[in-house]
Amino acid sequence: MPDQYAVIGNPIGHTKSPLIHGMFAESCGQDIHYAAIEGQLGKFAQQVDSFRSSGGRGLNITAPFKLDAFAYATHRSEAATLAGAVNCLKFEGSDILAENFDGVGLSRDITHNLGVSMQGRRVLVLGAGGAARGALLPILRQQPSRLLIVNRDVAKAEALVQAVGHLGQVEAAGYDVLSGLHFDVVINATSASLTGGLPPVPASVFAQADLAYELAYGKGLTPFLQLASQAGVRRLADGVGMLAEQAAEAFLWWRGIRPDTRAVIDKLTVPLT
Repeated sequence: MPDQYAVIGNPIGHTKSPLIHGMFAESCGQDIHYAAIEGQLGKFAQQVDSFRSSGGRGLNITAPFKLDAFAYATHRSEAATLAGAVNCLKFEGSDILAENFDGVGLSRDITHNLGVSMQGRRVLVLGAGGAARGALLPILRQQPSRLLIVNRDVAKAEALVQAVGHLGQVEAAGYDVLSGLHFDVVINATSASLTGGLPPVPASVFAQADLAYELAYGKGLTPFLQLASQAGVRRLADGVGMLAEQAAEAFLWWRGIRPDTRAVIDKLTVPLT
C-alpha cells in the first residue's frame, strides 16, 4: 500500500501540490499516494488526527491553516519558529514535526535556478507578513550587504527586524524612504498582486536591479513585474520556482531523496508577458 501524504487548505481546488508530488514520486521511483484535503475552519486538529490515524505520513499546509499547524506540532524547526507558521508536517509515532520551507524554497530558486547571487548584494523585501517572515532567515544566510524590509505598517516591519536582527544585518522602514535608493534584488512579498494591485514602490529602486521577484505565481506579468520591466530590471520571475523548490524540500524531508524540480517548473510556468 502506498504511503499516504496530502495537502490541507481552504479553498483547496486550485492547489498544484498533488500534481507536483505525483511528478516527484514518479521521477524518484517512490510509491506514495498524495491527496488534497478541504480543511474545515475550526476543525484542523480533528481532521489531521483522522488523517494520521488512517496512516498519513505527512502533510503540506496552506492557507488558512499555517498557524493551526504551528500550534498542533510537538516539535518545530528554527525556520518554523521564526516564521511563526508551518507549511509542512511529518508524523513519527506520537511526534509531530513541523517545518517551514517557504523561505528556503525562495532562496534556492533565486540562487540555484535563476543564478542570481544575494551574497554581498542589496536586497529589498516588500511586505512584512507571513511570506516575508518565512523568507528572512534563508536570505540572511546568503549574507547580503543590505537587507531592507519595507511595509505600510512600519511597526510590523520593525517587529520582524527585532525577531531576526541577531541573525544578520536587516533594517525596517516605510515606503517613503525608497526614493533615491537602488537594489540588486527586489522581492514582492505583499499580497497586492493577488488582487491586481501594486505596492507603492518607486520605479527607481529597479534601476540597477538584476532581479524582480514576485512571490505570487501563475498571474503572468503582474503590475509589480510590469513596473520592474519598464524600469529596466534585468530579469523577472514569479513564485513558481519557489513553489517547486519548497515542495522538493518537503519531499526530501519525508522520503530522504530530493527530486529535480526542472520538469515541474517547466510544466507550471506561465509566461511573464
